[in-house]
Amino acid sequence: MEKIASFCVDHDKLKKGMYISRVDRDIVTYDIRMVVPNCGVYLDNPAIHSFEHLFATYARNSRYTDNVVYVGPMGCRTGFYFLTRNLPHQAALDLFRETLDFVLGFEGVIPGAEFSRECGNYLDHDLEGAKRIAADMKEVLKDWTVELMDYDVHM
Repeated sequence: MEKIASFCVDHDKLKKGMYISRVDRDIVTYDIRMVVPNCGVYLDNPAIHSFEHLFATYARNSRYTDNVVYVGPMGCRTGFYFLTRNLPHQAALDLFRETLDFVLGFEGVIPGAEFSRECGNYLDHDLEGAKRIAADMKEVLKDWTVELMDYDVHM
């Protein structure tokens, strides 16, 4: 079998950032890399879980709700995939930056994690950990541009 696109990116050279992973007609997959791969530091499960709930909630309730296809963590715990439809790259970047601000300012019960019927692991959350992820990524992306979303710029 052929390797899928995400396994063809040189993870030894990949840095933190937001990248265009692939474009399939009107759907764009973004690779949001939150830690450097294979460096021994990975996202903590409860923190990434809370970040996922907050990211999905914010993105799916934003002005771009109809353009959001999927938000989810990578199994390697180094970041997230963010899939959009018919959304310019700058709008996706702006939406993710807004999401970071939302996470940083969030207080209260994690959406979709108040009761066991809402989430398959509803007790496994860490809001403060999610905020640390958001703060770090806000710094990483503060000067990020659409041009920097190309893997080749960083390899």
